[in-house]
Amino acid sequence: MEKLYIIKVGGNVIDDDKTLQKFLKDLSSLKTNKILVHGGGKVATEISKGLGIEAQMVDGRRITDTETLKIVTMVYGGLINKKVVSQLQSMNTNAIGLTGADANIMLASKRPVKNGIDYGFVGDVEKIEAAPLATLISSGLTPVIAPLTHDGKGNMLNTNADTVASTLAVALSKSFDVSLVYCFELKGVLQDINDKNSVISSIDTEKYGQLKQDGVIAKGMIPKMDNSFDAIKAGVKSVIICHADDIVSIVNQSEQAGTVLKA
Repeated sequence: MEKLYIIKVGGNVIDDDKTLQKFLKDLSSLKTNKILVHGGGKVATEISKGLGIEAQMVDGRRITDTETLKIVTMVYGGLINKKVVSQLQSMNTNAIGLTGADANIMLASKRPVKNGIDYGFVGDVEKIEAAPLATLISSGLTPVIAPLTHDGKGNMLNTNADTVASTLAVALSKSFDVSLVYCFELKGVLQDINDKNSVISSIDTEKYGQLKQDGVIAKGMIPKMDNSFDAIKAGVKSVIICHADDIVSIVNQSEQAGTVLKA
C-alpha cells in the first residue's frame, strides 16, 4: 500500500501569516501523498464581530445559526481554503481546495439537540466517499479540505476539523497506509501544561485512561484523543500530535518528535 499522510493544522497556525507560510513551505517539501485539513482559526470570529454577529460558544464549540453558517462557509471554504491553496501553488505544490460537498466526499447529518443545547447547523459525519480523493491523489494533486460538510439536501454544515481529519483517515486507510498528524502550537501532549518541553512521547489506551483520570488530559484535548484512538482501532496506522514546526522531521522520520498514539 502507498503511504498517505493526513495532516490537520490548527487555528493558531492559520491565524498568523508568517507561521502559516513556514508550515506550508515545510508541507510543500514533503515528497509523499498528503491531504491537508485546516481549521478556521479566529478569522470567522473576527468577521462575525465586524458584521455585528457575536460568536456563541459552548465548551469551545461554535453554535452555528443561519448567519454564522454563511460566515463559516465564506471564511472556511473561501477565504482560508483558497489562501492556503494559492500559497501552496506558489510553492510548486499542485493543491485543490475542497469542502465536504465537493464530489460528495463528506455527507453529514445535522446534530440533534442534546441536553438542551442546539448547536444549529453543525454536522456529524455520516459517510465518506474516499474514491474521488484517491483519484485526486493518484493524479498528483494535494487536497486541501475545509471543515465543512453537507446533508445531501442542499445545506452546508459546520463540522469539527479534528473529526473531519480522523474520519477521512479511517475511510482512506482501506486504500492507503495512513498516518494521521495533528499539528498545532505545542510540541505534543504535555505532562505539565506549564512546561512546554514536558512532551509525553507515546500514549496507549491504558495510559490515556490514567492521564484523563489524573487531569493531565482534559477539556478540548479529550475529543481529539478520543477521535485518534477510534481511528487507530479502525485501521489508521499511526496518529501523531505535534508542533507544526516538526512536520518534516515526523514525515521523514529523521528524529523523534511529538506524541505518538498507540492502540
